[in-house]
Amino acid sequence: MEKKEIKNFVKKRYSEMAKAGVSCCPSCECGPSPIELGKTIGYSDEDLRNVPEVSNVGLGCGNPVALAALKEGDTVLDLGSGGGIDVFLASKRVGHKGKVIGIDMTEEMIKRAKSTAKKYGYKNVEFKMGEIENLPVEDNSVNVIISNCVINLSIDKEKVFREAYRVLKPGGKIMISDLVTEEELPEKIKKSFDAWAGCVAGALEKTEYLGTIRKAGFKRVKIVSESSYDMDISEELKGKITSVKVEAYKISK
Repeated sequence: MEKKEIKNFVKKRYSEMAKAGVSCCPSCECGPSPIELGKTIGYSDEDLRNVPEVSNVGLGCGNPVALAALKEGDTVLDLGSGGGIDVFLASKRVGHKGKVIGIDMTEEMIKRAKSTAKKYGYKNVEFKMGEIENLPVEDNSVNVIISNCVINLSIDKEKVFREAYRVLKPGGKIMISDLVTEEELPEKIKKSFDAWAGCVAGALEKTEYLGTIRKAGFKRVKIVSESSYDMDISEELKGKITSVKVEAYKISK
C-alpha cells in the first residue's frame, strides 16, 4: 500500500461522510446515530445541546474538550476538526477574547463547518484547509491543541506531533483522544483501506504512541483516561483496541 493511496482513500471516505452528514459513507452500513454515539464516547447531554446538531457527524473516540481545562482567552487548535463539534464546544470555554482554529484536510468538512459557524453566529472560530503533518499555523501561537480520533489516520505521526510542538506556546499542552492497540495488529488489517479509514489500521501500539509524543519534544506525557474500544470493529480485534486521552506539555526551556 502506497502512502498516497491511503491518504486519498481516507480523504475520499471522509468527504462522503461530510456530504452525507452522517458518521458513515453512503455505501457503508451505518451504526448508532451521531447523538447516541456522542453520548457513548463522552459527550454529555448538555454538550450536545450546546452545539449545532449539524456539527456532530458521529466521528471521534472521546471528548477532548471535557478534559482540556480551557481558560477564557485561550487560543485552541483542533487537529482534524471535521464537522466542528469540538471547535464549537471549545469556543464557549475560551469566550470572545479567545479563539479556536479547526484544521481539516477535507474540503467538504471545511465547507460544512464554515457554513455552520456562519449560520449560528460563531465569531471566535476559524476553519482552515490543511494537513496535520504540515499545519498552516504560526510558531508558538497556540495555548492548547485538541484532537479527536484523527492522529491515528496519519501515516507520519511523529511529524504530526513535531508540528503540534512547533505551534504551541511554551507551557502549552495537547489533549488528544485517540485509538491505540494493545498488541500488533494482523497484517491483513494493516493492509485494509477500510481499516485505515475506520481509525484502526493506522493505530500504534500504546507504548509506541506515547514514545512518539516524547520523541517530538513533549514532557509530562501521560494517559489521563482509557477504555476498551469495541465499536464497529471485527471480532478478532475485540479487546485489542483502546481509546486513550493523552495529555502532554511543551515545557519552557
